[in-house]
Amino acid sequence: MIRELTMTEFEQFVLNSPLASYYQTREYGLLMGEYGYDYELIGYVNEYNQVKAASLILIKKTAKFKYGYAPRGFILDYFNKKLVHEFTTALISYYKKKKVCFIKLNPNIAISEVDPSTNLKTYNWNFDILNILEENHYLKLKDNLYFESVLPRFNPIVSFHNFELKNLEKNTRNKIRKGQLKGLHMEKAQKSGIDILNRFVLKKKNIGDFYYKDYYAMFEKEDYMDLFLVSIDSEEFLLNSRNLYEKELEQNAELNQHLKKESKKIYINKKMSSDRNLLAYKNDIALATDLNKKKDKIYIAGALVIRFQNRIHIVISGYDTKFKHFDPNYFLHYSILEYYKNDFDYADLNGITGDFSLENPYYGLNQFKLGFKPKIYEYIGEFDLPIQPRKYLKLRKNGTLARTFHKKDIKPVPKKKKEIE
Repeated sequence: MIRELTMTEFEQFVLNSPLASYYQTREYGLLMGEYGYDYELIGYVNEYNQVKAASLILIKKTAKFKYGYAPRGFILDYFNKKLVHEFTTALISYYKKKKVCFIKLNPNIAISEVDPSTNLKTYNWNFDILNILEENHYLKLKDNLYFESVLPRFNPIVSFHNFELKNLEKNTRNKIRKGQLKGLHMEKAQKSGIDILNRFVLKKKNIGDFYYKDYYAMFEKEDYMDLFLVSIDSEEFLLNSRNLYEKELEQNAELNQHLKKESKKIYINKKMSSDRNLLAYKNDIALATDLNKKKDKIYIAGALVIRFQNRIHIVISGYDTKFKHFDPNYFLHYSILEYYKNDFDYADLNGITGDFSLENPYYGLNQFKLGFKPKIYEYIGEFDLPIQPRKYLKLRKNGTLARTFHKKDIKPVPKKKKEIE
């Protein structure tokens, strides 16, 4: 049967599961409670009152229907067909009494590893779970290529087992070093730093001013959350810029001597490049001098990070676009990874898209995260479990669900597939 679990029961079961996720925590339920959701910690128990499956279920009531949402899916053995069937049957019966129309879920299950250079997918045995869910009347929603679903379908995961600067992409290494030369420093900040972070992230997210304050408060309470900010050390920036300018000035003078002897194209190109560098360093000196006079600490980037079990999750990050030429986001992410690499196994850089072409509107975001040499995992996707099938199908047919969740249609579960695509 299904019953509500105590906090202790829920945590003991969930935290021992390989499917555990910070989305499946009371803290996430409390957070979403601030934004119009009720939440329940439910479990499926056997005749001996042993918990065999569990889930945080968020309940939302709209003008036309009430639905449930299991963020990152139910916590159970999806390969146990008998358990999946019994749990699903009990779940439908339980929530039908509560007049819930359907439950949405996006399980924490990776079904393939993607090679971004070829777009080939290597599927694993988790692909079989698609058929098991289909047999139990879960409806697979159309796979998203970009960010149309509630949570990303493709996630870049960095392993800390071999994480070193020299192993990153060359362009990424160069941008990180550039940030270091600009005098950038990362610090772990307190709650008051959220106001600084909000300056960098609220413009790109359709959320309220207090969302990330609430996020921080809920997870920091249980010591899951860290806030990081990046600032400019103006004295260091000024010293580095002067040193770079002086070295470039010497190289520029040598190139002038070469050109006096012979005007080879190679020296002409090097001289033009050197002239551009001198101008850039001169501008940096002017900016650093100005910042140094003000003596104010200048913050230009920040991020929220959740620590959960053996991995970290970069929840959100942003930077001041006026300092884009400092490449602060590269410096920030590298510094975060360095900060945690000795204490955790993996870092989730948050979502990317499944489109690795140049035409992708998110091409820059993809390339930025790929520069840290992560593995790309495709998750199983999003499902709806109808609790009231007739009402659900009516809402789907008249477009109410599409307008509510920005979904166009539901597509059938693909047939069994184990080969490499």
